[in-house]
Amino acid sequence: MRAFQIGQVCRWALPQPPGMMRSMILTPPDHEAIATEALAAMDRARQIAPFSVRYPGLSLDDAYRISARLCALRTARGERVIGRKIGFTNRTIWSEYGVYAPIWGLVFDTTVRDLPPPRQAAQHPFTLAPFAEPRIEPEIVFRLAAAPSPEMDEAALFGCIDWVSQGFEIVHSVFPGWKFAPADTVIVNGLHGALLLAPRHPAGFGSATDWVSNLAGFEIDLLRDGAVVDRGHSANVLNGPLSALRHLVALLARDPVNSPLATGDIVATGTLTRAFPILPGESWSTTLHGIELGGRPVWFA
Repeated sequence: MRAFQIGQVCRWALPQPPGMMRSMILTPPDHEAIATEALAAMDRARQIAPFSVRYPGLSLDDAYRISARLCALRTARGERVIGRKIGFTNRTIWSEYGVYAPIWGLVFDTTVRDLPPPRQAAQHPFTLAPFAEPRIEPEIVFRLAAAPSPEMDEAALFGCIDWVSQGFEIVHSVFPGWKFAPADTVIVNGLHGALLLAPRHPAGFGSATDWVSNLAGFEIDLLRDGAVVDRGHSANVLNGPLSALRHLVALLARDPVNSPLATGDIVATGTLTRAFPILPGESWSTTLHGIELGGRPVWFA
C-alpha cells in the first residue's frame, strides 16, 4: 500500500447549541496528541472518555486526519498496512450504535491471523486479553489482484479480486459501554482489533457471474457454542459485500488525505450479523447458505 500523507488543513466546526462548550479548531499538534492517546489506550486495552466529548465540534474530517497520524505512529514502530476494514456497513445495527453511515479503518500485518483447522481450534484459542469489551463480527474478506476505480460496478470490481474468504473481525471499544460518536470510531481505527481468516477461495475458480450473484444473495448463521445466536444476509452490508467495496472505493476517491486501495490490499467488508460480546472459553462458528465459502470455528481464551 502507498505511504499515507498527513494533511495540514482543518475545517471550522458548526456552531454548538447554547450551553455547550464553544467549538474549537483542531491543529496538527492536537491531531498528534489525540492519536498518541488513542494508540496508548488501544495498546493497553484501557478505556477512556470519548474524544467527541472532550473536543466539541470534532468532525469526521478531523478524525480521518487523526487516524492517519495514528497510522504513522504504528508504521514507525514496524507495523505494515495491508488493507482496510469497512465499519457500519450493516444498516440493521445503525440505531444500536447511533451511527448512520459506514466508516473505514486500516488492517495491519499484526492484526491478521489464519484460523486453524477445526480439529485444532480448541487447542489453539485466540486470546482476548489485548482487547477492551471485544465483540465478534462475521465478514466477507477480499484480496485485490488489481486496483479498483470509482466508475466500476460490482461485476467489474469482482474482476479486481484475487481471493474471497469468510472470516471474523474482532472489534473492541476503548470507550466504555460502546458509547461514542462516529468520529471517535474513526480515530481508533474503526474499532478494529483483529481479523481472523478462514481458507481463501481463488476468485478465478468458477463463474464470475455466479460469484457476483451469490455474494449478493447468500445467508449466514452465527453460532456460539453450537447454538445459533443470529442470522444475517449478504444484503445487510450495503446490499452485498461487493457493493460495500464499491462504496469504499468511491469514498477513498474523494479523500484528500488517505491513499486509495491498491493491488494486494485486503478488504473486510463489514459484519453480516449483529456484533456480539465474546468471552474466554467460548467457541464461535458460522454456517453459510447460498455460497460455497467454508468457514472455520474460533475458540477464545
